[in-house]
Amino acid sequence: MLLLHFTFQILLFMNGITLFDFNSEASLSSWYVMDDVVMGGVSDGKLAIGEDGHGIYSGTVSLDNNGGFSSVRYRCSRIDVTSHRHITMRIKGDGKSYQLRIKNNISDYYSYIYSFDTSGEWETISVPMGEMVPSFRGRTLSFPNFEETYIEEVAILIGNKKNESFKLLIDKIELI
Repeated sequence: MLLLHFTFQILLFMNGITLFDFNSEASLSSWYVMDDVVMGGVSDGKLAIGEDGHGIYSGTVSLDNNGGFSSVRYRCSRIDVTSHRHITMRIKGDGKSYQLRIKNNISDYYSYIYSFDTSGEWETISVPMGEMVPSFRGRTLSFPNFEETYIEEVAILIGNKKNESFKLLIDKIELI
């Protein structure tokens, strides 16, 4: 039984889809930063490709002017996720907490979210899409967890209710 499970996991991995591979040739034109400045805040996030080819999402989160978050978002053409159960990210964080967020439809006012902690080391975070909860402005909504057939946006958000600087290195984001 264990061998069957292991074989299934390998097949899932082999049939994965790379959503975005950060490298020295990658274009960030489909990515954008959205900070709390849209609501009057003064947080400041940036996304760049580092010399080693990794994505660098960094900046400061400020609670001034009722602020408190920064996010980086990737708009993609509609991607069918019916054959996939997880989103994985190879990242190196700063020991802080972040959220992975996805949208089924870019025009939805809410996102499906999953919170994760970083260790300060390179690690692969595997997020079961079925555990991503619908949320809007920090409030969980009263409808089912993610059970959609496609996604159109992937985002990473930091908003830990405190003033802080942050830095998250991103290698790649995949569906498995």
